[in-house]
Amino acid sequence: MYLSKTDAALLPTALPPALAGAGSASSSSGRRLWPLLGPAFVASVAYVDPGNFATNFSGGASFGYTLLWVIVAANLMAMLIQSLTAKLGLATGRDLASLCRERLPRPVTWGLWLQAEAVAMATDLAEIVGGAVALNLLLGVPLPVGGVVTAVVAFGLLATQTRGHRPFERVIAGLLLVIGLGFAYTLVGAGVDAGRVAAGLVPSFAGSESVLLATGILGATVMPHVIYVHSALTPGRYGDAVAAGRTTGGRRRLLRAQRLDVLLAMGVAGLINAAMLVVAAQLFTGSDMPSSLESVHAGLGTQLGSGAAIAFAVALLAAGFASSSVGTHAGQVVMAGFLRRRMPVLARRLLTLIPALGVLLFGGDPTTALVWSQVVLCFGIPFALVPLLWLTSRRDLMTGWVNRRRTTVLGAVVAVLIIGLNAHLLIQLTLS
Repeated sequence: MYLSKTDAALLPTALPPALAGAGSASSSSGRRLWPLLGPAFVASVAYVDPGNFATNFSGGASFGYTLLWVIVAANLMAMLIQSLTAKLGLATGRDLASLCRERLPRPVTWGLWLQAEAVAMATDLAEIVGGAVALNLLLGVPLPVGGVVTAVVAFGLLATQTRGHRPFERVIAGLLLVIGLGFAYTLVGAGVDAGRVAAGLVPSFAGSESVLLATGILGATVMPHVIYVHSALTPGRYGDAVAAGRTTGGRRRLLRAQRLDVLLAMGVAGLINAAMLVVAAQLFTGSDMPSSLESVHAGLGTQLGSGAAIAFAVALLAAGFASSSVGTHAGQVVMAGFLRRRMPVLARRLLTLIPALGVLLFGGDPTTALVWSQVVLCFGIPFALVPLLWLTSRRDLMTGWVNRRRTTVLGAVVAVLIIGLNAHLLIQLTLS
């Protein structure tokens, strides 16, 4: 990753006391941590992409509050994994893809690159399709045209990186705020049943179909492309401040900033996902409503009025724009890391646009395309998660940043659980 002139100008020659180890009041230290926040908000967009819209609304409509605990558990897993990938970038100054290239045999590196590219394309398909559906719902734009518009806007968002990482992070955080406000507005109209929320936080299922849907929610939670992206954003974001990590005090302060970043960003994403399920549980339980995005939009309009329907469509559009730009950035990070080559952003944008336009032009069902893109992502999770755990547990690489034993064990349990649940999901989809 590179450090732009803009970012370089923001880094003082002498590290601030919050990083250099000087004592200060906790409130002053907290204020100095705020400028270091941002990378996790870029990663968090993947947790509220168009695929999550369909999954969460389907879960709430079909089983009420029953699967709310799944969203909470999935979000806790996301916090752990994103914290590890951010720490990897801080400790080494390099991203996950680059480290895999350096420490794994060349055939393995090529295999990891190929599957990572497939994951990036599947991700981009979902985001472009979601953006196209949103434009169709809001303005009646034909789906193929909406797909092109979404791709162009995402390309424009990526162009903000030429001014440094901070403008891109601000734009993505702003779009995340739009998504959050959209669902906050809808949640106020739908209402919340506190008793059912409490019951939904107790792990339980409502038959085999709820198990399958819970597996889908968990399987789509840990997006492999943002594991690569987050590890690449932290070195470029903090730049020379990583030098502070050479001391125990400096490490603690950087880790505090990184963990706060993850906690805030993943917390917002988790609340948005929970709001989706709660709205669906309040309004659509027992209605046999199809799980398509179009039917959710129509149902919100019928139940709460046009304002809620518009809020849903605007949130979906923001999710499509933001997550599509992050998906394209992930493709750049993957290629640069695994192959040490870069493809022009426009060329990559056109390449990843082809599958989505194929779906939209030839009359494919957008929601079905979203679901199957999530299935492809399931295959990519272990190829990013297992190397991440392996690298962050190596003291020769991480030095003082190395995982504690209990962190590695917990990460391994999460990895086994996600891989097992994804395998179960794929088997069920194959047999159904």
